[in-house]
Amino acid sequence: MGPAGTPLDHAEIIARLRLIRSENVGPVTFGHLLRRYGDASRALAALPELAAQGGLGRRIRIYGRAEAEAELEANHAIGARVIVRGMAEYPTLLEQCEDAPAVFSLRGHGHLLARPAVAMVGARNASANARRLAHALAETVAAKDYAVVSGMARGIDTAAHQGALSGGTVAVLGGGIDVIYPRENADLYDRLVEGGALVAESPIGTQPQARNFPARNRIIAGLSLAVVVVEAAERSGSLITARLAGELGREVMAVPGSPLDPRCRGSNQLLRDGAHLIETGDDIVAVVAGLGGRHVRAPLGAPFDGFEPRPPSPETLAAARREVIEFLDATPTAVDEIIRRCQFSAPVVLTVLLEAELASTVERHPGNMVARRFTPRSGT
Repeated sequence: MGPAGTPLDHAEIIARLRLIRSENVGPVTFGHLLRRYGDASRALAALPELAAQGGLGRRIRIYGRAEAEAELEANHAIGARVIVRGMAEYPTLLEQCEDAPAVFSLRGHGHLLARPAVAMVGARNASANARRLAHALAETVAAKDYAVVSGMARGIDTAAHQGALSGGTVAVLGGGIDVIYPRENADLYDRLVEGGALVAESPIGTQPQARNFPARNRIIAGLSLAVVVVEAAERSGSLITARLAGELGREVMAVPGSPLDPRCRGSNQLLRDGAHLIETGDDIVAVVAGLGGRHVRAPLGAPFDGFEPRPPSPETLAAARREVIEFLDATPTAVDEIIRRCQFSAPVVLTVLLEAELASTVERHPGNMVARRFTPRSGT
């Protein structure tokens, strides 16, 4: 992401914002492009040719410089800052994630993002007892100088933020930094600006949509040493956060609940699967106290960053494009498996996949997997 310790100047910040907002560039592709080209300006210049080589039949849309400047100004107008991956302020633990957000907006006290953190999530329709317990757990954890991270949703999220306000809490939003959701949490939002922190990956003004919540959940998991689940049904979004935490090598904890309450079936299953059983805030602290960012286990399926300074020859790439794309179908396949099965080196395969993603020929899935994207036939 650039030489360690080198601050990003304004031009590079704008270029990185333009890169992530450009067509078909997601967080993983953003990281690949920066590692390959060294800075965002060179990566932006390479986008049209890469997309054309991948098969895009028109010019790829690139976010304009004026658009990026306007986005920075809109954040500044409401007292928010734009944090770009590579800045000194970017959270160290989050940056270790393969799909860490390339950019996010921040309101409130940014120093809380440098604290070791524990995520607390659970049911929106949580029982009164679960809300009281979440409040108490968060209060204890925050008093021990851990930031409590959650998603400002109804139920457990709200209770966790309220319990941790006096010690330090971070809310990761599912929409833009200026959008309060749910509206009933307007007072909590204001209190977080004053005494906590708010983080949003989506551009300012973006309304929350259910399809964006898993992306929000990955940030909650990525910021935290551990995730605590307090009441979660079998299909709860909190289980997505717990799964993502496990894949990142974070600790997973759960509060046991009544087997008669369907709101507890998911969290009880986590315990059967090996999650730490939690009854008090001290239980949480005991698990995370000795971890620190240095002691987080390596993420499962960590990607192989195999780009070489010198790109593969045109002849090699032409042959690889045919074989790699033909090998893929709609079922997600691990990149490592593609490298093993196709008779090309990792740098060649990664270059082909980068081109194809920019051209919308393939789409990326969690766990360093990709799948071919097929355009539906008209009239069928």
